[in-house]
Amino acid sequence: MATTTANLGLRENASQFWLLVLVNGFVGAMVGLERSVVPEFAEQAFGISGHTALLSFILAFGLAKSAANMLMGRLTGRFTRKQLLQAGWIVALPVPWLLLYAASWWWVIAVNLLLGLNQGLAWSATVVMKIDLVGEKNRGLAMGINEFAGYLAVGLAAFLAGYLASTTGEVTMAFVPGIGFSLAGLLLTLFFVKDTHAHVQAEAATTALPLLRNIWKDTTWRHPNLGSVTLSGFMNNLNDGILWGLLPVLLISKGYAMAEVGLLAGIYPAVWGLGQLVTGRLGDILCKKQLLSVGMMVQGVAIALLLFAGSYLMLVLSLILLGAGTALVYPNFLSVVAENTHPQQRPQSLGIFRFWRDFGYVAGAVAAGVFSDLWGLNAVLAGTAVLTLGAGLSAERRMCCTKKKLWHSRECRTVLIKTI
Repeated sequence: MATTTANLGLRENASQFWLLVLVNGFVGAMVGLERSVVPEFAEQAFGISGHTALLSFILAFGLAKSAANMLMGRLTGRFTRKQLLQAGWIVALPVPWLLLYAASWWWVIAVNLLLGLNQGLAWSATVVMKIDLVGEKNRGLAMGINEFAGYLAVGLAAFLAGYLASTTGEVTMAFVPGIGFSLAGLLLTLFFVKDTHAHVQAEAATTALPLLRNIWKDTTWRHPNLGSVTLSGFMNNLNDGILWGLLPVLLISKGYAMAEVGLLAGIYPAVWGLGQLVTGRLGDILCKKQLLSVGMMVQGVAIALLLFAGSYLMLVLSLILLGAGTALVYPNFLSVVAENTHPQQRPQSLGIFRFWRDFGYVAGAVAAGVFSDLWGLNAVLAGTAVLTLGAGLSAERRMCCTKKKLWHSRECRTVLIKTI
């Protein structure tokens, strides 16, 4: 039988790792194009201004992305990571063209179904492949770099979209860069990305992690670390989905021009992206439990501050704080899932986690659309702040500090014995 010669590590796989970082930047840029201009696009092109109608595009995106995340985990048993990454880019190719020539709001809904599939397949594939490459050492740093590239690209693309819409006077011009982003992502994947199957085999041969008895139940709730991360991930994307749809509306209602809306809407994901270069590495050094619980609570405080942001400076500070809180949790979500699952089960567990995390977009879109029409933006922001704080407190109470100290907690020890 042939033996694998794959070496694990960030330095050992630097060329492929950084290539995947670049590819993930294009994945993030695709969704960033919509982030600051869709409310204006809906009103200008289709006369749609109701919150529920506006947030229908986020609902479509969240449903498709959640389903694609789950599908990604299941399909890794039949297809290679590279093949799934290619599939993610193929479904992205029509996205900018459909937005440019959209004849009705239903076209935009269809676009966001495709965009959700792209994000679920392509982003998930790059995450799993980077985890495969680096192994256990510096996993937090690797996830920080991955999420930094993706969400910095979201922020930069949001600013670019707002700038193009403002300077040209045509909102549809904001979608033109998506043609280049989708082509670049597909071509890089086809000709330069290599599959990571050998790296999975190499890690599986040396790991001491037991197999989870029931991947769905353990990842969703039963495992104290995996379940806490899943709940926090759900709440994180619930508040992100709400802000994605309603933040531009809030800023426009305060009298800000489209260029300013694009800049402000881009601050939060840009800080989120940049901060993960630091917070991912912190997860390799400090207690991930504390990073996750504090990060969720900081997000809750920042969302509450938006209620009282009466000046441009206060808005900027609130959005910076929100980005910082999200940066604390996002790369460490992934590294906690990775360090608590066997390499052979990791894609499925990551897929389940990402399903629930991105289903938060669906819940956020529905809740924000219905409740903002009934009770207004302030009620939605206040409720979101409370729920986000609650997720942070739950993580603080339930999680074990790190993998190395997992068995030092009586609660975790008892639960894990039942789990495995």
